Amino acid sequence: MDNSIVVKTENLTKSFSNKEIIKNCNITVYEGSIYGLLGANGIGKTTLFKLLTGLLKPTMGKIEILGMGMAVSKNDILRNIGCLIETPVFYEHLSANQNLKIHLGYMDSDENNIEHTLERVGLVGLGKQAVSTFSVGMRQRLAIARAIINKPKLLILDEPISGLDPMGIRDMREFFLELAKTHNMTILISSHILSEIEHIADTIGVINNGKIMKEHTLSSLKTQFTDGLENYFLDVMNGGK
Repeated sequence: MDNSIVVKTENLTKSFSNKEIIKNCNITVYEGSIYGLLGANGIGKTTLFKLLTGLLKPTMGKIEILGMGMAVSKNDILRNIGCLIETPVFYEHLSANQNLKIHLGYMDSDENNIEHTLERVGLVGLGKQAVSTFSVGMRQRLAIARAIINKPKLLILDEPISGLDPMGIRDMREFFLELAKTHNMTILISSHILSEIEHIADTIGVINNGKIMKEHTLSSLKTQFTDGLENYFLDVMNGGK
């Protein structure tokens, strides 16, 4: 695999009860980029992310991440991935600090930047507070902190701004851009809010019927679809070129 390619799948397929949710799916994500994955509800975005993070095994096909095959190097790959998929789960009776320490231990990481990480996601001074007292937005911020605390090379985020207020959405947008542009972290992100993807993504992929239908740079799309990303998305979903 090309060293500049962080994620590559070939004919990736996942079936449940003989129904294919992911079908011959091919995706390419380049180092240091933000790849925005778009698709309707129930179309396979979360299933694809679970395959890429080893939470599900493919029925068929190939996954390569950071030049390693998921089938033979799963543990090495997972040490270099941070992820937020579906509703985050925490040890409710423990503090934010304690939850992050447990995660670092699980990742076999010696990073000692818990307070700084909480500060970066907007949870200043809340490290000792029990997670059971956190609002939905605070939990989402903590989940993002957990995903990035071990400084992964690849960050996979499924609807990461869910539950955040407008200020939180703006803060996370700026943070994700900083991670990619300053720290060369590769980010694969999905969102129902097309304008947010439009603000941060370098590349756009649209998934429909279990396949990546199109992959384009955002700059080329802005030239072709001057009215915005929504028109492009609807055009692809309706079978356009």
